[in-house]
Amino acid sequence: MANKLVQPGRKFAIKQILIALLVTVLCSVINFIYWGTPSGQSALIGGFVAIIPSIIFAYKAFQFAGASASKKVIDAFFMGEKLKLVLTAVLFAISFRFFSIEPIPFFATYFLTLVAPMLLAINNKFTFN
Repeated sequence: MANKLVQPGRKFAIKQILIALLVTVLCSVINFIYWGTPSGQSALIGGFVAIIPSIIFAYKAFQFAGASASKKVIDAFFMGEKLKLVLTAVLFAISFRFFSIEPIPFFATYFLTLVAPMLLAINNKFTFN
């Protein structure tokens, strides 16, 4: 059974990931419509390079909660952040090695996918509802 203290954080993380996914899809569709398939594919890959590590971090970060598990909470956050950084580097390497990437749509979508959920969180004043 999941710890009830973790639920608000998980809900917030899921909302953030869904927003990032929406931004990725919108950027990819816009790039596809205006600049063609290679640009749309680059935007989609750029978005997924941002989303996949975030999903791993959210999974690791919200495994534990409560005062009795404080050491586990800190360890889970650090492990999640380490995994996120390593996975991001690996996904960048895979993207540039195995795909024909157009840099502007790739990095623009990567950046927007990372920033949009943060801006929305600031706008919503970090509510978990």
